[in-house]
Amino acid sequence: MRRLFCTLLALWLPVAASGADTRSVARGYTLVPGRFVQGQQPDGNSVLIETSDGLVVFDTGRHPAHTQRLLDAATEQREPIIAVINSHWHLDHVGGNLMIRKAYPEAQVHASGAIDGALTGFLANYKKQLTELLGRAADGSPDQAAYRAELALIDNGEGLKPTHVVTRSHTVTIGEHELRLNLERNAVTGGDIWLFDRKTRTLLAGDLVTLPAPLLDTACPQRWQRALGHFAETTFRQLVPGHGPVMDRDEFDQYRTALDHFLTCGSSTAAKQQCIDGWLADTRGLIPDQDKKLAEGLLDYYVDSVLRGDPKRLAERCGATQPVAPPAGE
Repeated sequence: MRRLFCTLLALWLPVAASGADTRSVARGYTLVPGRFVQGQQPDGNSVLIETSDGLVVFDTGRHPAHTQRLLDAATEQREPIIAVINSHWHLDHVGGNLMIRKAYPEAQVHASGAIDGALTGFLANYKKQLTELLGRAADGSPDQAAYRAELALIDNGEGLKPTHVVTRSHTVTIGEHELRLNLERNAVTGGDIWLFDRKTRTLLAGDLVTLPAPLLDTACPQRWQRALGHFAETTFRQLVPGHGPVMDRDEFDQYRTALDHFLTCGSSTAAKQQCIDGWLADTRGLIPDQDKKLAEGLLDYYVDSVLRGDPKRLAERCGATQPVAPPAGE
């Protein structure tokens, strides 16, 4: 079971915490925090970006309740959602595309094309596992409902895909906003988009930055480290991660160092607990005490299944790809 998406339902189920209220992170940028809810898979962080033409949504969550918060915000602001930018294809970042495109059929969706491979690979395997679990779940149980909801997202995969496939790093202008979309290949997924707004010095990272632990299910560690080097070349003031609270530059530097240390330790012959303890020490002040048990469980899993797992599978995630257009170091 532990190979289910986002590290297994079993690892997420014990966590019962709701997302905080929406809040402004920069002028025109509103964070709709993701959340971990008892008995459910997580939602990633979402951000609403105000432009003169309407709202841009960066990542749409997974569950209807999360996506409804985005739709409600648009209604309250009396502004249409005119565009969606998906950082990557994980369901907790693209699942809400279906609801938003139903409410705003003209909204354009910008993302890499990596979801095509995911639907025939990772997500196809996930679907098989969910189908098996559904067959064993008790009728009317919360688990049964959760499995069916996940299956419905995968079965509607065409609706999760972008209308504009991002194939290189470039700047898009929406309303008065110039948004730099930077493409990283084979980092957290086959194609990850991170956004940098030079005017507000805001960086939206997707799952290239996550707390309480790095989520390595589909990642290439070396390419992930390279992507964080690109972050460091920008002049961002605030960084919104895919999961966890907003960071300043010092906190990002701390996170980056912690990730480097964990990946090095996890790939070595050092005792696994030493690697876990090192992460918790390196991220001191970034992870609330109530989230440390979750972090330990995730890290324990990733050392065994990814960093010390099948080297062939890891090599495939880091395989040869087209050259990546270097991100702008504004």
